[in-house]
Amino acid sequence: MLEADAELGFVGRTVELPLVMADGRTIEACAKAVLRASAEAVAALLERGVRPPAPSREGRREVQLNIRLTAEERLTLEAAAERTSARSISDFVRLAALRHADQRAD
Repeated sequence: MLEADAELGFVGRTVELPLVMADGRTIEACAKAVLRASAEAVAALLERGVRPPAPSREGRREVQLNIRLTAEERLTLEAAAERTSARSISDFVRLAALRHADQRAD
């Protein structure tokens, strides 16, 4: 994930290692620096016998988020989930929230 920065050019990090950051004057330089820093972080984890996080593309969901709804909100979301290809209300809410977040980022 790369973001423009007024002073540094670009600052980037990965989803798997969000605390490992790097910067560069161009997108390409920043991406290269993020990959280098991530490789060094993974090497350090391996040296300590710590298993590095799995690539985000593997799609394993390990974090849970709970939300409270009214009974009416739940019925509305269940009906909406049934009208789509979502497997469950949880999938429907997750996909809708991610689509909304992607739109807001643009």
